[in-house]
Amino acid sequence: MRTIYNLNAKWAFTKQANAVPKELPDNWIWVNLPHTWNGIDGQDGGNDYYRNTCYYAKQIDKTDLPTTDCYYLEIQGANSSADVYLNGKHLAHHDGGYSTWRADITPHLTRDNLLVVAVDNSHNEKVYPQFADFTFYGGLYRDVNLVCVNKSHFSLDYYGGPGVKITPKIAGKDAEVHIETWVTNHKEGQSIRYTIYDAEDKKVTESETDKTEAMLEIKNVHLWHGRKDPYLYKAEVELIEDGKVIDNISSRFGCRTFEIHPENGFILNGEQYPLRGVCRHQDRLDIGNALLPEHHDEDMQLICETGSTTIRLAHYQHDQYFYDLCDEYGMVVWAEIPYISQHNPAANENTISQMKELVIQNYNHPSIVVWGLSNEITMKGDRDPDLLRNHQILNDLCHELDSTRLTTVAAVSPCPVDSPYLKIPDVVSYNHYFGWYGGDVSMNGPWFDDFHKKHPDIPIGCSEYGCEALNWHTSRPDQGDYTEEYQAYYHEELIKQLFSRKYLWATHVWNMFDFGADARNEGGTNGRNHKGLVTIDRKYKKDSFYAYKAYLSDEPFVHICGKRYINRVEDMTKVTVYSNQPEVELLANGVSLGKKKAKCFFYFDVPNKGRTVLTAVAGKQKDESVINKVEKFDESYRMREKTAILNWFDITAPEGYFSLNDKIEDILKTTRGTLLFMGLFGKMIPKKGEKVMGGFEMNDSMMKMLGGFTVLRLAGMVGTMGLKLTKEDLLDLNAKLNKIKKKE
Repeated sequence: MRTIYNLNAKWAFTKQANAVPKELPDNWIWVNLPHTWNGIDGQDGGNDYYRNTCYYAKQIDKTDLPTTDCYYLEIQGANSSADVYLNGKHLAHHDGGYSTWRADITPHLTRDNLLVVAVDNSHNEKVYPQFADFTFYGGLYRDVNLVCVNKSHFSLDYYGGPGVKITPKIAGKDAEVHIETWVTNHKEGQSIRYTIYDAEDKKVTESETDKTEAMLEIKNVHLWHGRKDPYLYKAEVELIEDGKVIDNISSRFGCRTFEIHPENGFILNGEQYPLRGVCRHQDRLDIGNALLPEHHDEDMQLICETGSTTIRLAHYQHDQYFYDLCDEYGMVVWAEIPYISQHNPAANENTISQMKELVIQNYNHPSIVVWGLSNEITMKGDRDPDLLRNHQILNDLCHELDSTRLTTVAAVSPCPVDSPYLKIPDVVSYNHYFGWYGGDVSMNGPWFDDFHKKHPDIPIGCSEYGCEALNWHTSRPDQGDYTEEYQAYYHEELIKQLFSRKYLWATHVWNMFDFGADARNEGGTNGRNHKGLVTIDRKYKKDSFYAYKAYLSDEPFVHICGKRYINRVEDMTKVTVYSNQPEVELLANGVSLGKKKAKCFFYFDVPNKGRTVLTAVAGKQKDESVINKVEKFDESYRMREKTAILNWFDITAPEGYFSLNDKIEDILKTTRGTLLFMGLFGKMIPKKGEKVMGGFEMNDSMMKMLGGFTVLRLAGMVGTMGLKLTKEDLLDLNAKLNKIKKKE
């Protein structure tokens, strides 16, 4: 019988070695898996986290292992490339840091063994990801096992897959379940028993045959219906010889139908089922991507609390444990490979191998409905013949491996809506940040309406939208200020715009959690992307988290926003309350300020005198917060970027006149403002066709988006365009803008 022997404990680790040791070194450090060497330096900024080859070594005494015929080393995640050595002999190499892979070590296993795994996360032109806005943590960051099996066994060599492929097909009230297996050293006289169990582990049906596939029937099938009813069956497959079971595997599965309709959105089991949810990165504060089951559990609980019905698992294959959670909790999943940011022909083969692993390893998960081919891959243009050819290969591959699911892409905002790239997948989504990276929040909904009008037969969704927020606060939130208040306002507006358009097949917030992006330098805390609804340590739910809970969750609650924004200057201050109840009453020091009826978002004007205890009441639910009147703005609430040339609050902005804090599109509406572009200001605006900001090529869409940037925000980005600005340059430009009157 199959035995899985966990090898996570007690590995020797080093960054210093440059060769495989012949014996266990005594000067390496001891670590337990999962482990990454970038848990700290991958999140502190500077884009200087350690990227190189590191070594893990472990002694294995064969007498400690189960006695069997074959031993397979199973590595569930080694980022990004890895090599396996046993007793000095090289046994396996793998490229791709996010999938399971195995190596047969049986012929080389002796009594005393030294197992070494060399893991390399340095830049590699042949392995994705290569450039992206997240940290590529190095390490053996998921479980490592020995799978001990009979010489005849269900295959462990088929792209890291589970060895069984389950395809349910709904037929009226019943389901036909096709089960396929792969057997290594399949002998004459051996049989295979296929058994299906229900959620209570009661046998539903059984079949025994000498064939490696079977068709079983489930009468009156219980459908998997997302979060409403995530019902799971289990298929067990046993290899039998001389009446004895010599190997067995099992996998849960769900029976469901789905459709993605260009007008009616996502349809599950014949019912409209709006997909409204989040994207997820897998890392955490200080531990990087080396997660334990309890970390995955907590993430799922937090996502469920928002009321989400879908998760986009970005931008790579996630842990099998988390896919299992998605099945159990009824999350509808977008799964993708890390084919991201820039197409590189040298890595085409790697996109194919990673896609094979993604599909084959995850085929049985009912939660997954689409395979993501790529993310923002047209940063350097959308017409590259090799890029298009590779996407067609990936698209065909997905359909060859899996005829039951659809394919999709996450297109970057400037990608033209008539791009040939968008004609390859079955459905399309766009990453838009109007209201954060240029543009205005009001542009989001109309953009999708325009796309839908132009391409009524293409299902369209929003794969990313969001803005950054840290512990900065203001009563006058504005685009680019990194305040919790602006993030809350932004998501209120996006919820109103996106959720009211039923043709959007899915919407995914970027991101559920703040995450490590060591190259980032913004918001006052470097090395992270702060667009999460929850902080990277999972300890604080930002106000925007509760905006989604109000709109999507059925769990009664009420939440007063701005709990970290206590000291306030104004005599009358605005207080926002979120609730999924129809009416909210707000009290100040026990005195009612009135009741309001609204859908989810409630706004109150509150007198600000001395210390005020606020109490929000919605049905049986209550929440409290405190505000305090101060005479001068509390500077601890104001963002100060560590390496900023100039902060926005240091800029003079006379009433009725322009400043660096105004949007470029507004300044260009005046004659004098346009003339400024002939000097220093003009150098800040890239020309159509030029490459800017990490490889993007300027086109009409991006030119329009840049118009929504303030001059100061653009100035903070022009270093990537080869233009260096000093504080004096900006102050001089601001003085000139201060003389230009705004249009009435």
